Amino acid sequence: MTVTKPRSEAPAPGDPTGFGKALVATLSRSATRPAGLAAAALTFAGSMSKLGPATAAVLLANGAGKDTRATDRRFADAAWSSNPAFFALRGVYQAACQWGEDVLAVGSDDPVVEAKAALAGQVLADALAPTNFLLTNPAALRRAAETGGLSLVKGATNFVGDLLTNGGKPRQVDSSSFEVGRNLAATPGKVVFRNDLMELIQYAPQTESVRAVPLLAIPPWINKYYVMDLAPGRSFLEWAVQHERTVFVMSYRNADASMNGVTMDDYLSRGPCAALDVITEITGSSTVDLAGLCIGGAMTAMTAAYLAQSEPDRVGTVTLLNTLLDYRDPGALGVFTDEASVARLEEQMARSGFLDGEKMAGTFDVLRPNQLIFNYVVSNWLLGETPPAFDILVWNADTTRIPATLHSSYLRSLYVDNLLASGQLELGGCRLNLGDVTNDAYVVGAVNDHIVPWTASYEATQLLGGDVRYVLSSGGHIAGIVNPPGPKAWFEAAAENPADAGDWRAAAKQHPGTWWTDWDAWAAERAGPMVAPPDRSVEHPPLCDAPGEYIRS
Repeated sequence: MTVTKPRSEAPAPGDPTGFGKALVATLSRSATRPAGLAAAALTFAGSMSKLGPATAAVLLANGAGKDTRATDRRFADAAWSSNPAFFALRGVYQAACQWGEDVLAVGSDDPVVEAKAALAGQVLADALAPTNFLLTNPAALRRAAETGGLSLVKGATNFVGDLLTNGGKPRQVDSSSFEVGRNLAATPGKVVFRNDLMELIQYAPQTESVRAVPLLAIPPWINKYYVMDLAPGRSFLEWAVQHERTVFVMSYRNADASMNGVTMDDYLSRGPCAALDVITEITGSSTVDLAGLCIGGAMTAMTAAYLAQSEPDRVGTVTLLNTLLDYRDPGALGVFTDEASVARLEEQMARSGFLDGEKMAGTFDVLRPNQLIFNYVVSNWLLGETPPAFDILVWNADTTRIPATLHSSYLRSLYVDNLLASGQLELGGCRLNLGDVTNDAYVVGAVNDHIVPWTASYEATQLLGGDVRYVLSSGGHIAGIVNPPGPKAWFEAAAENPADAGDWRAAAKQHPGTWWTDWDAWAAERAGPMVAPPDRSVEHPPLCDAPGEYIRS
């Protein structure tokens, strides 16, 4: 039986995600429920009645007052607690935000519409925060006074630059000190194979001997591959190479209009399956371990399920990193993947033949507007600061175009209809059953992941047919994977995988350090004996130095 999400009406042309329509519909329902509105009004009135005496106390304390309830990082400046005017402004804003949430809750009905309205309301509330405006931001006013107005000049310069060159959005990162191949995607290697969909990179060995079973990394096709090879000391693939593995990774071609008709079948056959053939020719190993991230993890599981029907020994171990296999709970992305939103997106993609990477990046920004939008409004435009130079943000800004047919089938098959988990997805002429994947599997979730909630990634333990080790990592969707050894890193693991994720965590034990070391020990036990590194020049002489033209396009 197909699992289908609730449908919502098609959004208006100027409202492709349906956020505005959902907000209006929810508010309209709220207006017909006076009892709920009255309760929301009473809560707001109660908050305001408490604000007066609290503000008076700050005034009488003559700036010595301290509000221990101030947990919002936007209001970390001391003036929000010690200055009566700013204290009152913050209180009014917070009370108004709570009132808005309460009003929307009164009109809740359809879960898809409710989620869209809630996110729309949150973005609107975040945009109207007093910290986003010069005259109501004490830190910006103080900086302007301290610099004699130079911060305002720099902020205005940043604003004009962003308006002219960044679509009016504040830049998130200063990428001037980064270069792909130098301090990003810098693990030594060569492109050993290329077809019309991907390049295959083989990393140079860094140990005298290696495990007999090579490793193929399958990145998400919505991002550049080097999130898995981010920077020296922060690269998961570099770690694997340094720990006696022969490592290959695919770099997907950046789509253009000519790739409009490319399907998920193509990405299977000319992606992982083609890569596996090349890897076997180079290494002589008929078995290859797979490691996939996010959407690449879903393709990893599909590849393993597909090959299990004809070549069950083709795949060794399976590693899934922050991956959804069961899309019943898709996290924050659920508001963008209902039937109506997907239909509208298909209309947009039909005009170009692909999904522009900037639109995908904008989607992720909206999911975390304070961190990814308004935080930079304040720092870049109001404080006049230069955006940070941070490798993850540089990679995040290096967007990738996605073929229209591929993206449509992916969204419909998985997000809308959840065909993979229900055993109804057909790929490469086969109906895929995740239970056929009897390989040992290592599954990683991240505790703060808002793209793939860890509780949803845990469902892989119930779907895969082999022995599964589930590990919960510190960090979020990317930091949970870019997780090198360090004092702040930790992971949780348990001996058993009960059906409920909450039960698993209750029994799990926390370990200091990164899951990388745990994975290395787990994978090494299953990767065969030590052998001499393969001579890649025998079957596939290098085509060019990595990264190749696909990553630079």
